[in-house]
Amino acid sequence: MQSPKKSNLVPIVIIASLFFIFGFVTWINGALIPFMKTINELTDAQSYLVASASYISFVLMALPASYILNKIGYKKGMSLGLIIMGIGALLFIPAAEARTYWVFLTGIFIQGVGMTLLQTAANPYITILGPMESGAKRIAIMGIANKTAGALGSLIFGALLLSGIDEVKDKLGSVSLEEKNVLLDTMADSVFMPYLIMAIVLFVLGVLIRMAPLPDVEAEDTDDTVEGKSTKTSIFQFPHLWLGVLALFVYVGAEVIAGDTIISYGISLGFTGEEAKYFTTYTLMAMVATYALGVFLIPKYVKQKTALIASAVLGIVFSLCILYTTGFTSILFVAGLGIANALVWPAIWPLTLEGLGKFTKTASALLIMAISGGAIIPPLYGRIVDANKTELIASGIDQVQATSSAATSSYWILIPCYALILFFAVWGHKIGKK
Repeated sequence: MQSPKKSNLVPIVIIASLFFIFGFVTWINGALIPFMKTINELTDAQSYLVASASYISFVLMALPASYILNKIGYKKGMSLGLIIMGIGALLFIPAAEARTYWVFLTGIFIQGVGMTLLQTAANPYITILGPMESGAKRIAIMGIANKTAGALGSLIFGALLLSGIDEVKDKLGSVSLEEKNVLLDTMADSVFMPYLIMAIVLFVLGVLIRMAPLPDVEAEDTDDTVEGKSTKTSIFQFPHLWLGVLALFVYVGAEVIAGDTIISYGISLGFTGEEAKYFTTYTLMAMVATYALGVFLIPKYVKQKTALIASAVLGIVFSLCILYTTGFTSILFVAGLGIANALVWPAIWPLTLEGLGKFTKTASALLIMAISGGAIIPPLYGRIVDANKTELIASGIDQVQATSSAATSSYWILIPCYALILFFAVWGHKIGKK
């Protein structure tokens, strides 16, 4: 019994390192959104296209990524994913030179394509590496690596990109067009060195992963899901899978809102960029602490289903608290969503993949496509903010108060997301099973 555990330790560490990498790359979006909004003079809705560009790649590339992995294998696929991410990072250099928003978005999208390859390989791999009932525990370990990296990335890039942003914004309204362009060009150039270093690191890791000792792991190739009889012949015969995909879709949207809007939200409430740059870290550290709790509790003391129910209920409660509190208290409840979010991803994967047998790879690709929730729901939040702000200003409220009120009230979008997750946790994951 100890031999398999020892043999699993090395691949778990390797996969955790991959989760660290795409956690670092993903969660710097919280700093990129206000940065891009300033240097490209964007609306709230336009600025949240940073999240869209990253997450929409999961819709377009998940099934192709599954095909690629079937052709070249996990190890080569992970290597290719890292190299593609490196190419995306390099594109930030000409984007900064031209200060052209669509070029930035293209670089983010290419990084998302690379992350899609990594995610499509890593998530099912770690889920089926051991017993399914402890799948949430292993994914929680991955989450610790992912969100710790995200916190570091948010701090580092927040310091690099948001330093001096308040002074620049104050000057923009009182300088000439030429002086404004100089200010914004200088600010845009701050991405050059960090993204060059990121590209080099990704290229090196892409080469090193080819030498990593990753064993072949496959889900049991059977469709005996009903009383030992082979009755399932299509992926469409698993209703709980499609409900799991929908639950993951709204979850990722809610998670991205909690992590990527909190800095902009803090600034809208009157906090400086210097103060607000730490806020994403609060969310991520809340997630890391809850992941650690999940590793200890699941499955010995708490079932995956119970953890998911508790997470959904907390998400609804904290969302209501955001709406009915103000100032730093409201920000703390946004950060507190990290507690509600932490165990949702780890619990949805094993509850959804259970009993899928030979359909596991296709199901995993569909679950990866659900990450596109991060491309759709945050910009929807941004549009609601813009609409609410316009309405409040039209009613006679000054712009500063209208901005903060609109940003707060728009968090209602999270409540139906967590309600759907609660439905999946209580009933949805059992539909179609016996």
